[in-house]
Amino acid sequence: MSKTLEYYFDFGSPAAYLAYTQLPALAADSGATALWRPMLLGGVFAATGNASPASVPAKGKYMFRDFARFAERYGVPFKFNPFFPINTLTLMRIATGLQLREDPRFADYCAVVFRAIWVDKQNMNDAPTVVGVLQASGLDAPALLALASEQTVKDQLKAATESAVARGVFGAPTFFVDDQMFWGQDRLDFVREALAK
Repeated sequence: MSKTLEYYFDFGSPAAYLAYTQLPALAADSGATALWRPMLLGGVFAATGNASPASVPAKGKYMFRDFARFAERYGVPFKFNPFFPINTLTLMRIATGLQLREDPRFADYCAVVFRAIWVDKQNMNDAPTVVGVLQASGLDAPALLALASEQTVKDQLKAATESAVARGVFGAPTFFVDDQMFWGQDRLDFVREALAK
């Protein structure tokens, strides 16, 4: 029986972006099924008392240098977004809504948003910018924004975030292999080992 790899993420986390770039190969190499778990990182922080490393200037400066090191190691593009932190509420609602509907555009949408924030340095706090990014990628921006406003979608994201916290999640990305939890994109080696057992 193949294992499952659960990936809790929020687009606003640079570490979640870096983990995302490695997720397909990690799942393929291990024969695992990747289960994407959208959550609202701001809600997780509020519930757990955690905060972004960037809230401590020296730590934030170091972390972004470290992320650049990992991006170089992974061979993926990564650029600091000058508009960080990004309010991802609407973005995460759209991801949740697409997943809820089992919409095949979910993966493409996630790729577009991660790239917009962590490669193209787009200001995804700005609604017209979000519309422009989605439309330029061939996605129906008005329909996606309407999806984000549906009460069932809002409720699902809230429930998913609460469920993540209940499982012990306090940041992004967080992975689960069976009952083992791993936090941070720099723990992928441990994730790989857990999948191999």
